[in-house]
Amino acid sequence: MELNDYIRRFETDVDAIPLPEKFTFPFYYTPHPLVKLAAKAIQQDLSTRTLEHNFGLDATQTGMVIGKMFGVLVVKDQYGKLGFLAAFSGKLADENHHKGFVPPVFDMLKATGYFKQEEEVLNQLNATIEQLEKAPELAEAKRFLTEQQEAAEADITRLKQAIKSGKAQRKQQRKAAENQLNETDFKALLEQLSQESIKEQYTLKDATRYWKHKVQEATANLEQLTNEIKALKTERKQRSNQLQQRLFTDYTFLNAKQEKRSLLSIFKEKDDALPPAGAGECAAPKLLHFAYQHQLTPIALGEFWWGASPKSEVRVHQQFYPSCRGKCEPILGHMLQGLQVDENPMLQNPSEGKEFDIVYEDDYLLMVNKPAEFLSVPGKHLYDSVLTRIEALYPNATGPLLVHRLDMSTSGLLLVAKTKEIHKKLQAQFLKRTVSKRYEAVLDGEIEQESGTIDLPLRVDLDNRPQQLVCYEYGKKAVTKWEKVKVMNGKTLVHLYPITGRTHQLRVHAAHIKGLNTPIIGDDLYGTKADRLYLHAAALEFQHPVTKESMKIEVESGFKED
Repeated sequence: MELNDYIRRFETDVDAIPLPEKFTFPFYYTPHPLVKLAAKAIQQDLSTRTLEHNFGLDATQTGMVIGKMFGVLVVKDQYGKLGFLAAFSGKLADENHHKGFVPPVFDMLKATGYFKQEEEVLNQLNATIEQLEKAPELAEAKRFLTEQQEAAEADITRLKQAIKSGKAQRKQQRKAAENQLNETDFKALLEQLSQESIKEQYTLKDATRYWKHKVQEATANLEQLTNEIKALKTERKQRSNQLQQRLFTDYTFLNAKQEKRSLLSIFKEKDDALPPAGAGECAAPKLLHFAYQHQLTPIALGEFWWGASPKSEVRVHQQFYPSCRGKCEPILGHMLQGLQVDENPMLQNPSEGKEFDIVYEDDYLLMVNKPAEFLSVPGKHLYDSVLTRIEALYPNATGPLLVHRLDMSTSGLLLVAKTKEIHKKLQAQFLKRTVSKRYEAVLDGEIEQESGTIDLPLRVDLDNRPQQLVCYEYGKKAVTKWEKVKVMNGKTLVHLYPITGRTHQLRVHAAHIKGLNTPIIGDDLYGTKADRLYLHAAALEFQHPVTKESMKIEVESGFKED
């Protein structure tokens, strides 16, 4: 196809829209107006295009529901004319190529390519292995070996029991004959009993040799069949590894400097790790690689979800999302070299110029009202936090100090211990779940139910930390009780009562389709970015570790006035 088959033009005049000064930082961004226009055009295209792919938007369509991430890249061509490219992550309708969407960086589905050819060899090996594993001869050989092993064990056990019984009987015979037989007859009896014992031992040895031979014969028969399977599995593993290494080496990406690097070399810089499955198949790397190949200048990037939300993640139809970190961060780290890119906001100190209030204090502990966008403890790149400021305020305090944490974006009450002993006693209450917590949140929409309990287990998204997934297999139990307070201007004020304390628990439980299905306003991970995250730790109730008095500290959010 020609370049014009991929580059799309804006249908409206966009000359009045100022271009961004720098390219999009793909892991945290607000979509540029040109990106929004481009995405709207692609969404219109998707709405009218007939695809053999069930996005979950048409109740009459059959097949597995699979939502998909799409990306748009605003570009300038060699003549300075604006346009945009579009791409989808992974495959679409089991195909890599669709009209108007840029091709993959490496086409693994190309029929004449080595990947498909080697994949066919691997498929044939799989079929042969499966056929051999299901063969009646193999089942019969396994059965016969088990039968021989069981017969050997039973026979040898019987003979050992016979020897034991015979030994006991001979002992009784010797004892009875000692005073009844003369010396000559007694010696003859002893000789007879000795011969009987020797015969029994020889019988056991003969049986042991016999059964050892029979079991070895059955084992050899089985190994003859399984060795072929083992050899095929070894060949399959070797060919698969060789194919993976070749793919990782041939899968190469350009950057703005026209420098090319392979997938393998990019990920080797990251803890010498192999690339995860699907690395390089996301929309952003496809778009940038195509732009560099055709001397197009990247201007702005955006990626949006199209379709129903998956069961584990929080994804909203048509909403923009950042690029994934596990797969894309190393690749884009190379591909963005040579571009002027927006600063990483995660490296900026959000707490600069902010202060927190101490709302309660005694000789043993204190309560802090943390502002939104303020770290509880130092992060990977940022040092300023509630903990470091508390350490500066109380240089003689001992112990871990902070008894629990709040997300950086969440405001509200934090409990601080002044000594290690007090910290231990307070943390024990958290571990025993005797501490009551109430959060206030404003949801980005109206909900009908009045109250309820959400029970959705959570685990970290390994490909996109720190986001969390709902996972019934590996997730940790996460339970939240909630109640609706009021509806205001199409939004809902709720009280949330976390029973457990998992990372992002309240945010996921609010946004997930099996939770409240309505994200908290300002949730830049599971909803839409706003001036702040409207989540506030409003009340904390616990037992004072020294006075044993029941303590309840409250600091309202003020959301109800918003």
